[in-house]
Amino acid sequence: MTNSVVIQLEEFDSRVITASHSRPILVDFWADWCGPCRVLSPILEQLIREYAGVIGLAKLEVDAGDNMKLAGRYQVRGFPTVILFINGNEADRFSGAQSKVAIMAMIAKHLGPKH
Repeated sequence: MTNSVVIQLEEFDSRVITASHSRPILVDFWADWCGPCRVLSPILEQLIREYAGVIGLAKLEVDAGDNMKLAGRYQVRGFPTVILFINGNEADRFSGAQSKVAIMAMIAKHLGPKH
């Protein structure tokens, strides 16, 4: 998995669950009509670049195809919701647009500070 990819329901297990055994994966559950999603997206992209391959980002548009099934599986109630997967399991999550500092703090709880 590259640093940031757009995924669909059919790819979720391989590109998120399996991939999270090699490195943590953030999954951005977003929608095109969602203003806070548009605010958060460039912040996530910048963080992923700064973490330089240590963590991956998968973007899942909930309104595309059968992707809403994943939102249901993970009880996503609002958008954006970002879930951190480590070793195949949900390790943490947040909802709504967050600051870069807040997201880095959440990641640091699981990985330690960014080098």
